[in-house]
Amino acid sequence: MRSRYTAYATGNDDYVLSTWAEETRPAVLFEAGEARPKWISLEILSADEEGDIGHVHFVARARTSAGAMKLEEKSRFRREKDGRWLYVDGDLS
Repeated sequence: MRSRYTAYATGNDDYVLSTWAEETRPAVLFEAGEARPKWISLEILSADEEGDIGHVHFVARARTSAGAMKLEEKSRFRREKDGRWLYVDGDLS
């Protein structure tokens, strides 16, 4: 989760997409010219795993051209056979 946040914050779209499960991954994160948030903090509220399924509840904060933004999500991850964790989906709070 922290590595994905860092990738979002630094604009490393390739990393974000490569750590996203193929069945739920978008083709692109941002359209050309689309304003990106400036991510400023990440707080992990809880994290657990059961077998090859993991959950992370987090709050991320950013600044946008419209002002401050808060993203709270309960994310689901899946461990692949090679040991890598992939983001599957999440529920916004």
